[in-house]
This record gives sequence, C-alpha cells and structure tokens, in this order.
Amino acid sequence: MRKNDFINAPEISETKNTKITVIGIIIFLVLTVYLFKLFSMQVVQGQNYRTQSKKISSTVKEIPAQRGEIYDRNSDQALAVNIDSFAVDITLGEIPDEKYNTVLSRLASQLDVNRSYIDNKIKDVSRYSFRAVEVKSNVSFQTITMIAENLVDLPGVSWRAKPVRSYLVTGSFCHILGYLGKITKDQLNVRYNMHDNDSKRIYNENSIIGQSGIESKYDEILQGEPGRESRTVDAKGRFVSTAPVVIPPKMGNNLVLTIDRSIQELAEKALGERYGSAVVLKPSTGEILAMASYPSYDANVFTSGENTSETRRILNDPRKPMLNRAVEGTYPPASTFKVIMSAAMLQENSFDPLKKVDCNGFIEYGNRVFKCHIGIPGHGKLDLKNGLAQSCNVYFWTIGREALGIERISKYARMFGYGQETEIDLPSQARGLVPTPQWKERTFHEKWLGGDTLNASIGQSYTLVTPLHVANMMAMVVNKGVIYKPHILKIAYDPATKEITKELKPEVLHKADIDAPVWEELQTDLRYTVTNGSAQWPLRNKVVQIAGKTGTAEVGLNNRWHSWFVAYAPFDAPPEDAVVVCVSVEATNEWEWWAPYASNIIFQGIFAKQTYEEAIETLGFSAIKKPVGRQE
Repeated sequence: MRKNDFINAPEISETKNTKITVIGIIIFLVLTVYLFKLFSMQVVQGQNYRTQSKKISSTVKEIPAQRGEIYDRNSDQALAVNIDSFAVDITLGEIPDEKYNTVLSRLASQLDVNRSYIDNKIKDVSRYSFRAVEVKSNVSFQTITMIAENLVDLPGVSWRAKPVRSYLVTGSFCHILGYLGKITKDQLNVRYNMHDNDSKRIYNENSIIGQSGIESKYDEILQGEPGRESRTVDAKGRFVSTAPVVIPPKMGNNLVLTIDRSIQELAEKALGERYGSAVVLKPSTGEILAMASYPSYDANVFTSGENTSETRRILNDPRKPMLNRAVEGTYPPASTFKVIMSAAMLQENSFDPLKKVDCNGFIEYGNRVFKCHIGIPGHGKLDLKNGLAQSCNVYFWTIGREALGIERISKYARMFGYGQETEIDLPSQARGLVPTPQWKERTFHEKWLGGDTLNASIGQSYTLVTPLHVANMMAMVVNKGVIYKPHILKIAYDPATKEITKELKPEVLHKADIDAPVWEELQTDLRYTVTNGSAQWPLRNKVVQIAGKTGTAEVGLNNRWHSWFVAYAPFDAPPEDAVVVCVSVEATNEWEWWAPYASNIIFQGIFAKQTYEEAIETLGFSAIKKPVGRQE
C-alpha cells in the first residue's frame, strides 16, 4: 500500500459520514412532512375528506312524491287525482361505443319521438356518465312493456314509476284548478329566496309545479316530500352490489275546495258557449260556489310538461281560453254601478229619494247631448225606486252631477272594493279602475270634465271592474256593509292522518260606513227592480225571490253591448242562506241580452235542485227568441 492511501483514508471516511448525515436529514424531513400531511388529512381535514368520500362513494336518486288530490266542497267529487305512469331514463356510460347511435335511435322509435328529441335531452351530459337522465315522462305501461321486451338491444335504458296529474273535470274547472308545468329558473330562484331550508329542498331544477289556479296558489301544500334512494357506487359511478337505502316519499296534502261541482256545471251550461263568465258565491262567508269562464281549455294537455302542438295552440289562441274572465277580465260595470250610486245618495242624504226627476230621453251638458238608453220621449218622472228599476240614465246623471260629484262617487266605489284586488286565493287577478280627476291628469294630462262625471255616474267610460268585483258589491248589500274575502280553498288535510293542516275561515275584506236603513231600502228597491223593472220576464221565478240589477255596457260596437246581471236570493232570507250570482256576457257575442236569463237558470237550478236541462224547461227558456235592441 502506498503512503498516500493511508493519508487520504480519514478524509474519505469523513466524507461518507457527511453524506449519510445529509441523506438521513432528508429522509427525516420527508417523513416529517409526510407524517404532518397524513395527520392533517386524517385529523385536521378528516371531516371534509370523509364528506367528500361519501359523495364519491354513494349516489342519491330522488323518488317523486305524489301530489295531493283536489276535491269539491262535499269531498265526494274528485277534481284532480294522480294516475300511474312511468318515466324512461338512460345511462350513457352503460352503452357500448359501437351501439351508441343504434340504441338512441331504437329508444326514440319505442318512445315515438324524433331522435333529435333525445339528443336534446342528453346534450349537456357526458358521454361516459353513469348518471341516469330522464328522457321522457308520462310513458304508458304498454310502451314500458315494449321496451322491456327489447331490453337486450337497449343497454343503459331503464324506467321507474312516476305518477302524473289527471284532471277528471275540464272546461271552466281548469280556470279554477290550473295546470302543471316544469319549473323555470326564475320560479326556482323565487322559491329558493322566499322559503326556509325545509321548503327549499322540495324544489329543484326538475320540479313540476302549479303554473296557474289553485295548483299554483297552494303548490307547497300539494307538493309533498320526495323520497330518497341511496346506493353505493365505484369511482366510475357504477352501482356496487349492496342493498339501497330507501326513504319513502310523503304524499302532499289533499285540498277540499268551496266549489260545488253540480253548481259549477250548472253555471257553465247556463253561460254556454258565450264569451264571458259567471260567479256564484256565499255572501256570508266569501266562499266561491262556482266560477265559470268561457272560452276554456283542457288542463290535461299540459300534464306531459312538453311543448306540443296542442299546448302551443292553446297558448297562442287569440280567444284567450286560459284567461279567467271572472277575475282577470275587466269591463265597464254599466248600470250595475247604479247600486253604488243609490247607496251614496242615500247615505249622504244629498237628494230626496222620493223627489222625481223628469226623463225626456236625454240631457244636455255643455255642447254635448247625453241620450238615455230608452230614447225620446224617455221614462217620464221617476223617483229613486223607479229610476233604479228602469235603469234611467237621466236620473243617475242628475244625481251624479247635482248631488254627489266625482270625488264622492269615487269614494263610495272604493268603499265597495272597486279599484282594488279582491284578494281571492288565485295567483292572478285584476284590480280594475276607479277614475278620479287626479288619475286623469296623471294618465292623460287632461282635466276632468263634467261629461266625465256623467259617464262615471252610470258606470261607463274609464271605470273598470271584474265580475268578482260586482259579485262582491252585491254581497255587501246582502251583508249590510261587509264584504268577506272571497276564497276557493275550504280545507287542506293530510291524506294519511286526516289531520286538517289549513282551513280558511270568513275574513272581512271591506267594511262600509253606511247606515242600516240605507241597506234596507236598497234591498227593497233591488227586489222591486226585478219585479217591476226592465227584466221582469227573464227573471220570473216561482221557486225563489230574486233581487238584483241589470247592466248594459257600451263598448263602441254597433248593436253589441256587454250584458250584466248581478243578484241575490232568497230576497227575504238572512245572509247565511243567501247566494249571490253575477253573470257577464261580452259584446263579442251576438247580442241576446243573455246575462239575466243565465242568472235565473242558475238560481232555479240551485234552489229547485235541478239540472240545467230541468231548469230551462221549468222556466220556459228552452226555445228563447233573442230580444231585439238594447236592454238595460
């Protein structure tokens, strides 16, 4: 061995020790970092990772809840129920690549839809996703049977039970019940912002909700609580063979309405195929017994939730069949407004009701001539009772101009609820309009004129009301100063326990500061209007005594007017036994002055317990000849 080898040996040994120390330190640091990371993942962030692992290792499928059913006031007439149906799903990740297009085309054929229909349903889904996507709902059992028979050629296709709404009544019932449709983004946002967490969880982007009528107003009560099916999946989302955990759905509450199915059908037939509406209510409670509107539609068309040619036809129909004319249509109240004029005159004591006004068929004001509906030579001399019975315009023009004035006319109109929402439990309703000089100045930048007051005095020109407003007006007369909030829901109850979860009781909507003698005289005069007024023949009735007021509104059409009649019966009964009926027939129809006839048919059917056919036979209306010329 050479001398230099002995000299360098300690240096080499020292170098090796240094390297070993460095490597040891590195290993120690790596292990320390690893252990720290492991501690952080398992202890510090353990809960987050455990939550994520659960999401990754399990999938939850919602089980739809059955919607609550809807019944008429007697609870023995189902109006809306659920029927068994199926939804077809597809899981794209389960379809082999070489069969992908074939499977989609075959499924489209089985479902009787275009291939583009399915492509649109899955356009936002990953090709290899193992999440089931609904491609069609409301699928019949026969179609499911065909799919099952060809399932070997349809990998990735599955189905499940999904009940759908069925309306056992259509026509004007649909304006009351409404219809269902898929929730929109805006509707989902509104519900998310308005409700608490328990309410939020029943709505998602696939929810089917009420889009109008009672279905919309009480959607949360009807919805029920969806169930859950939880299953374990692997990293690719495929099911692992373990039993699913199932939380069953809870059916929504059933609703019992104030609507009487027999009276609803009676009102619908009495109105007939005429543009207009009929309202029947109990004045002592505000309960709606019937609400018919024509034209109407079939809500079953919308149950599929699809945009079909039939749904588009209904939505685009220029006749507006989805418009509930009883609460959304606005019209001049015409001579029915004279009831309010009479109440205002009597309460203000501004004109002697026994003093006679001479009607010669017209009245001059400024440079205009206002003609009474009867024309020259006019009605002659009339006091309040006969002025109301003959619906004399000259009489009420005189009252409006000389005794009341527009400010008091407007005040009393609002006292009766005009120009305000009726607050009925429907999602859409019109407020109507009570004009004032301030309103005209603001709207048209024009001053209020004396002629405007004359028009307002007979319910013409700017004044607008819905038929429900007019029915409420007569309810106030019956109740001697009180209008109860009109409503369609009677009770809601749990179908499993029968426990009542919601009940609507009478609630005062408007109260008029009018003395009792005024109401008594009004009631007497309204009975006289029927027995001695212009509508004596169409309102003859041997079963019940009727008190009410006709109206004929000008709309600028030759030989066409809106026909009104609003009344109550029995005349001499307490409010709790009375029924108010209001019928409005639009000028769009061929003129036949039908409102008083339809109203009498409804009263006859209710109090004689007759069908429409029996009522018109009893009243002698089965072969009515249409009246010629305008009536009041």
